[in-house]
Amino acid sequence: MSIVTETNLPLKIFKKGKVRDLYELNDELLIIATDRISAFDFVLHEPIPNKGICLTQISKFWFDFFKDLIPNHVVSTEFDDLPRNLVKYKQILEGRSMLIKKARTFPVESIVRGYISGSAWSSYKKDNTVCGIKLKKGLKESERFDEPLFTPSTKAESGHDINISFEKMKI
Repeated sequence: MSIVTETNLPLKIFKKGKVRDLYELNDELLIIATDRISAFDFVLHEPIPNKGICLTQISKFWFDFFKDLIPNHVVSTEFDDLPRNLVKYKQILEGRSMLIKKARTFPVESIVRGYISGSAWSSYKKDNTVCGIKLKKGLKESERFDEPLFTPSTKAESGHDINISFEKMKI
């Protein structure tokens, strides 16, 4: 398999993100997870081979796992369900693409933290909280949590993630 850092399909582009490319297909979208790496809101120079396939398959697992509890937007993750004019792009699309229904965006990202680092550390230093969650005093930077900490975030106007409290999530 080849490394995919860019897609140029004969479809109308809907949006290109740091890692995923989205194309419009009438009332559906085609999401393609590339092998680009995004860290600290930057796309790094070196891709990770098959990263997009891993991301898509993990997402597929969780959407399938919860589909009876929570409706989702997934139409198909099978290459054979894509339009016939994309057959020559099979090597790029297979395993790393999802056909989805257009839906209203819920602008909250779920972050599971194992260590107190980055923005969580910055918040903790101010008032011993992360996303409004009170933590024990005396933690050291990058210390491992006793158990994972779930924290929500959302995109700021500048496009980077910002931590929010559970109360600020709008459902």
